[in-house]
Amino acid sequence: GSLPLGAIVALAFMVATKVIKWGEVDNLVSGGIGIMGLIAFIMLVAAGYGSVIRQTGAIAGLVQGVVGVVGGSKIMGSFVMLLVGLFVTMGIGTSFGTIPILAAIYVPLCIELGISPLGTIVLIACAGALGDAGSPASDSTLGPTAGLNADGQHDHIRDTCIPTFIHYNIPLIIAGIIGGVLF
Repeated sequence: GSLPLGAIVALAFMVATKVIKWGEVDNLVSGGIGIMGLIAFIMLVAAGYGSVIRQTGAIAGLVQGVVGVVGGSKIMGSFVMLLVGLFVTMGIGTSFGTIPILAAIYVPLCIELGISPLGTIVLIACAGALGDAGSPASDSTLGPTAGLNADGQHDHIRDTCIPTFIHYNIPLIIAGIIGGVLF
């Protein structure tokens, strides 16, 4: 029931079974703390960016511009929103931090396009997950890479980000468009 105790027992087990050499424990723990610090920093920056984008009031102009481009089409609007969400989330690297940004943009845009509240939720969730899955700066890709790179032979971009992007994002875009239009 204790997370710290479980972590210590797991570390002791890995050292006892020689999965990790005793001399490498310090580097392993330091690397893990470094990755967690990076994740925390990214999430703080994303929250600040969301606050700035809401305070500037530029969302209304963005919404009108997108509605003009897609011509009121729910399918095109959903696709454009997912594409924008993909780039915003990939740039920031975390779905948790981009939800406030995406919600500030998507809610007025979905209202303008006539997308239901449930469809809006689907689009926000999908857009956040899209960029999070393939971003090199994402906590969802950094964590697995940290674990898979225990042998030092795992390439973060080639072995984690690209496969995740291809196998997760393509079905998610399709499901997001269907969910955004049907619900």
